[in-house]
Amino acid sequence: MPHIKIISVDFQKEFSAKGGLHYRPHPNVDFIKNILVPFLRKNNIKIAEIVSDYRQPRPGDLDDSTRPGEEGYISEIPNDIKLKNVWIKCMNSPIWTRKNIGNPNKKPGIPYQEPKAFTKWLNSTIGKPEEVDEVVLIGLTIDCCVFCTAQELKWRGYNVKILKEAVDVYSGNPQETKMILNNPPLLNWAKVISWNKLKKTLRGKL
Repeated sequence: MPHIKIISVDFQKEFSAKGGLHYRPHPNVDFIKNILVPFLRKNNIKIAEIVSDYRQPRPGDLDDSTRPGEEGYISEIPNDIKLKNVWIKCMNSPIWTRKNIGNPNKKPGIPYQEPKAFTKWLNSTIGKPEEVDEVVLIGLTIDCCVFCTAQELKWRGYNVKILKEAVDVYSGNPQETKMILNNPPLLNWAKVISWNKLKKTLRGKL
C-alpha cells in the first residue's frame, strides 16, 4: 500500500482568518477545516506542518507579519491531527531560518539558509525520499510558499503532489488559481490531484 505524507504550508490566521494582515477569502480554508481535517481525524491520519515567522528584519522583503505571540501566527491545523515537530521558516522557501525563530520573547536574527537542517527535518518527520511514495502539499499560497516548498521537495527526490481543493493563490482569484494549477511552472515540480483521488488512495491504505 502507498506510503503518503501530507504537509501543510503557512495555514496560519494571518492568511486564512478575517483580520489577518494578508487575509483574502480563500475557498481552500473551508475545505481544509470542514472536509479534510474531519477525514484525517476520523481515520487517525496526522500531517506535518511548515509555518512562517515573518518578523523584520528580512532583507529584500519589507513585510512584517505572522509574528509569534500574535493572532496571525496561530496555525489553523488542529493539534490532534498535527505532528509535533513543526518546521518554522522566515522566507518563502523553507530552507530559510534564523536565530530565535518562532520565539515571541526574543528578537529574531537575520535570515540565513539551512538546507541541511531542513533535510534533517524532512527525514525525521516525513521520511527519506525512498521511504515515501507521495508527499501531498496543502495550504497557502500556491503562487508563493506552497510552490517554493514543492520545488525544494522535488530537488530532494520526493514525488510531490498538490491537493487542488486545499490550495489557493494569494489573491483568492479562482481564475488565477485554475491557471496556476494547470500550467507550468508548477507542473514542472508537482502533479495536481483531486480530493476524490487522494481520499480513495488514503482509504485504500487504512
